[in-house]
Amino acid sequence: MRKKLLVALAALLLLAGAGAAAAWWLNERETRDVRGSSTREFLATEETTTRAEEEVESEPWPIYGLNPQRTRDAAEFGHRPPYRRDWVFEGNHLLEFPPVIADGRLYFANIRGGVFAVDAETGRRVWRKSLGYVSAASPAVGDGVVYHPLMYPRGKQAGPSTGFVMALDAATGREVWRFRTGAVESSPLLLDGTLYFGTFDHRLYALNARTGRVRWSFETGEPVKGAPAFWRGMVFTGSYDGKVYALDARTGRLRWSSESQAGLRGAGNFYAGPAVAYGRVFIGNTDGKVYAFGARSGDLLWSQSTGDYVYSSAAVSDRTVYVGSYDHRLYALDAATGDVKWSFEANGPVSGSPTVMAGLVYFSTLRSKTYALDVRNGRSAWTFPDGEYTPLVADEQHAYVVGRENLYALVPRG
Repeated sequence: MRKKLLVALAALLLLAGAGAAAAWWLNERETRDVRGSSTREFLATEETTTRAEEEVESEPWPIYGLNPQRTRDAAEFGHRPPYRRDWVFEGNHLLEFPPVIADGRLYFANIRGGVFAVDAETGRRVWRKSLGYVSAASPAVGDGVVYHPLMYPRGKQAGPSTGFVMALDAATGREVWRFRTGAVESSPLLLDGTLYFGTFDHRLYALNARTGRVRWSFETGEPVKGAPAFWRGMVFTGSYDGKVYALDARTGRLRWSSESQAGLRGAGNFYAGPAVAYGRVFIGNTDGKVYAFGARSGDLLWSQSTGDYVYSSAAVSDRTVYVGSYDHRLYALDAATGDVKWSFEANGPVSGSPTVMAGLVYFSTLRSKTYALDVRNGRSAWTFPDGEYTPLVADEQHAYVVGRENLYALVPRG
């Protein structure tokens, strides 16, 4: 009897081992990186659209990510280090997201809901609003109005009805309208009189930018935290449900949705916002991968693993995707294939989004350091002893580096 029990136990152990091996094999097969190609849904000649000189002068950096495609490619500005400090503005608390710039002013908020308008030339405060709400996104600015998202009252928790978007007069800070909704951690996209953003009530909204009234909303399976992007009549967003969505920008109708490589362990979350270039949607996931989907089809075109979470939204320039990972590295990926061109090991996790300008890619780490790397080879060209998240925005006179609590205006030496 004892012998039979031992035989049965051995058989069960063998079955369990075989099951575990099979599960591992299936998971690896489902989540193995996909290599892309330049012959499939790759518009190789498409580059970031350059703006008219008057527009660059009046609204140098109007939204998070610079342009509606959120490519963070500052091709219109030519600043390069070495730099000297022109002025410093004290934000008093964490500056998680960078300013937007219009009409000679920078607009931004600290984590405690202090919203600032600062003169770009002098660094002097023009106005301040203390809203008492946690802020973790950049505003958008256009036509004399600043659109600022807020998450929840200080001391409470983010939820599906705790936030709002506020429209403020850019000259005075006076409230124009407010739209109450779920917590908003999504930096708004302002385009052709419509304001697009995601919320913790599982929706992507399109509001009339003049009145704050809803034009349409689309429901996903979980909160929408990243900033939406636009390309050729479509708005793209990721969601914490592990899916990327493409919607008709005018009607909100679903064009397609695609999932991350979930495998047997489930889908990761899309915290990062998408960047759209070359007819592709590039977006990182908490499963540690960067994905490229066809902007027209939604097909998965490539995936590339990093060593940890990818909260960083990508920058895209010259057929290269730049993205940070919690594995302490910044990656330069081939936009066609997803292959790693180079990677750079920094002093800490990279959570914020990089910026490309004048042959350098700038990024910061969670250990308060900002780097500028040569885009050709990833070699360090400059460092700055402050920073935390998205490091740099610019206008024609200054490069603005976002420190942990301070905003620095830099000008090239000489």
